[in-house]
Amino acid sequence: MNKARLLQTFLDLVRIPSPSGKEEPVAAYAAARLEKLGIASECDAIGNLVARMPGVGESLLLTAHMDTVEPAARITPVVEDGIISTDGTSVLGGDDKSGVAAILEMAEVLASEKSPHRPLEIVFTVQEEVGLHGAKALDISRLQARMAVGLDAGGEPGTIVVQAPSQDSFRAVVHGRESHAGTSPEKGINAIVIASKAILAMPLGRIDAETTANVGIIEGGTATNVVPNLVHISGEARSLNSAKLEALSATMRLAFEHAAADSGGEMEVTVQREYNAYQLSASEPVVALVSQAMQDLGYTPMLVSTGGGSDANVLNHRGVSMVQISTGMQNVHTLQERIALADIASAVQALLRCARMDA
Repeated sequence: MNKARLLQTFLDLVRIPSPSGKEEPVAAYAAARLEKLGIASECDAIGNLVARMPGVGESLLLTAHMDTVEPAARITPVVEDGIISTDGTSVLGGDDKSGVAAILEMAEVLASEKSPHRPLEIVFTVQEEVGLHGAKALDISRLQARMAVGLDAGGEPGTIVVQAPSQDSFRAVVHGRESHAGTSPEKGINAIVIASKAILAMPLGRIDAETTANVGIIEGGTATNVVPNLVHISGEARSLNSAKLEALSATMRLAFEHAAADSGGEMEVTVQREYNAYQLSASEPVVALVSQAMQDLGYTPMLVSTGGGSDANVLNHRGVSMVQISTGMQNVHTLQERIALADIASAVQALLRCARMDA
């Protein structure tokens, strides 16, 4: 492994703007790098980049996503003592360009050494941050691998994410009655008040060790002198326990409906399952594979649960057993995001070990 090359790859990637839905420049960069190694790749209809490295043994899928959250129109990475951060005006984009960089470095090493390895399939997905859309659109039937390792997690080297929650999103439209707030407020029905009552009646935040809920967007009103007749609200609920999630989503829906009925307004509520939970045991082949690789490298395998969703939720639900491992990303989705080059390098070592085992 060449750490200087790995660092340069990561810096190249984070300097390329790639908000969700606009990942083409990153895909082009990755495709060009793979082509130089003799590895063909192609983009599917939604923009996922798919590549294959022939080998011997059971196939393994390696994946990371190319999009980042905003603000990321211009990222200026700062490198100091092996730590990469930003100048404080943007996110870094280590989520998940650290994963993309690690996979590209692994490919460089295997291609240069020409050493035996298992067949590898590489997928760089799009639109992960806005709903896992790339993974949902991926044609699984075109992949041979039924085991997958993703690089979209934080934590110490040795971290293996084996459990993640289901998520329901909800969107509510509150209908009140418009009137002049100064001359005839009693003729109006305030949609913002209805929405407020509904939100106050909901269980929000940390519900229990397995379950969370949040209201994230409220849009409504036209002027201070108009009783608002329309409010849009968006939020979510997550749980590792499907029964708890269904009960929580039903409770949130009822809170809206009761608030509207009590105030004389009307309500439209839509609840949608965004992705399903997964939980893999220590004996699952992909977990055993990655755990052994970590042990061989001197790391203690740590099987952990997360409250976040990822492409692993989609692929596990579709029959590909997938774990996420850490690249060391910290403070993701903030202006304080940072990552250590040593941690990305550790992820590369883990990939190389997994690729060579049983080859």
